[in-house]
Amino acid sequence: MKKDMLHTKQKLIELCKETQMKMVDSSKTAMKEAQYALNEYGPNKDRYDSFRDQLIGRRDMFAGQYQKALSDLNVLEKINCQELKEKVEFGAIIFSDTTKFIIAISSGKIECDGEIYYAISPAVPLYKAMEGLKAGDSFEFNGKRQTIMDLY
Repeated sequence: MKKDMLHTKQKLIELCKETQMKMVDSSKTAMKEAQYALNEYGPNKDRYDSFRDQLIGRRDMFAGQYQKALSDLNVLEKINCQELKEKVEFGAIIFSDTTKFIIAISSGKIECDGEIYYAISPAVPLYKAMEGLKAGDSFEFNGKRQTIMDLY
């Protein structure tokens, strides 16, 4: 049983990393394309060159997304896949009576072995509603009550 839990946890973390690597790659590509467009456009055409300002803004936006994606990937690296949790905290996998969660980064729905999990960040309100709870405890979020059936 413990071996299965650790295997599932490791697989979920790997799926999160794959998803995050796609985000890193796509934002890096978009940033490079925006920089290329900026280079092709050349220097300011006049003092109030709004098109160049738009290109700079676009490049900077993708650069910010790239940095965030790298940061989130770094957060995933900090999860110990060989550690089972006894309460809801970073790195835990939670089975409620309605939903399955992994506390890592906010990357949404993840399918693993035919099961649907939701990757959420410790910074989101849903996590705050269940933080520190143990198996058998209940919490309420958005008017819906859920019970934690199991976690590891």
